Amino acid sequence: MSAAFGFLDTGAHDGAWNMDSDLRRAEALDAGRAAPLLRVYHWKPWCISLGRHQKDEEIDRTRTAADGIGVVRRPTGGRAILHAEELTYSIVMPSEGRGVMEVYRLISEALTAGLKLLVPEIDIAKAQPDFQKLYREPGSIPCFSSSARYEIEFGGKKLVGRAQRRIGSAVLQHGSILIGEAHLGLADYLAVDDEVKEQLRQDMRRHTITLEDIMQRPVGRDEVRDAVRAGFEQAWGLHFSTLHDNEYIHVDEEREE
Repeated sequence: MSAAFGFLDTGAHDGAWNMDSDLRRAEALDAGRAAPLLRVYHWKPWCISLGRHQKDEEIDRTRTAADGIGVVRRPTGGRAILHAEELTYSIVMPSEGRGVMEVYRLISEALTAGLKLLVPEIDIAKAQPDFQKLYREPGSIPCFSSSARYEIEFGGKKLVGRAQRRIGSAVLQHGSILIGEAHLGLADYLAVDDEVKEQLRQDMRRHTITLEDIMQRPVGRDEVRDAVRAGFEQAWGLHFSTLHDNEYIHVDEEREE
């Protein structure tokens, strides 16, 4: 991996800022204007992100507006996530000829190395569901309704939800590391009837687990951030250069419309 790989914690921003920043960084890397970057962050206000091709009408916008929940579309694929009690990461890196699953494997190994510093029993999923069939089912609206190959699990339950996209020669991957249970509230904001909402909530509860569930204590984002950083450095044999907000490359003026 590149010795110029940067690391940055940008703290809390709204959904539009977070998604636009990640997309612009990927475009800048593809254009040769930025180095690879692992960024961690969280969301203020809490926000539902939709996958790039997901239907807007799956979300009850009246309810999200009433509760002050943001809604944004990710530049990556996947399904809906309520970003709340979590640490989010985005990684922007050159593809260097690697296939999609190879990139997932590499990032999974690094994340697992870091999360094992907190929970040694963390594991990587080996099976791959039939997503074309799965996405036709109502229960597929939440991202955390199933695990894919190289997903990170504990006891067969999903701990990290992720989505990925190629932008030219750049790879952009987003991931949500669950700390608390607020992600289960996504069901309240789906445009389905109450019975289906409860089914989806229970389905997410059966298929997901959080760090606080596992560790049986409050878990801080800084603790998770430091473990993730250490895991990438260990697994990829690199030493991150730590960036600060005033060094974070935004390419608003340079971006081609």
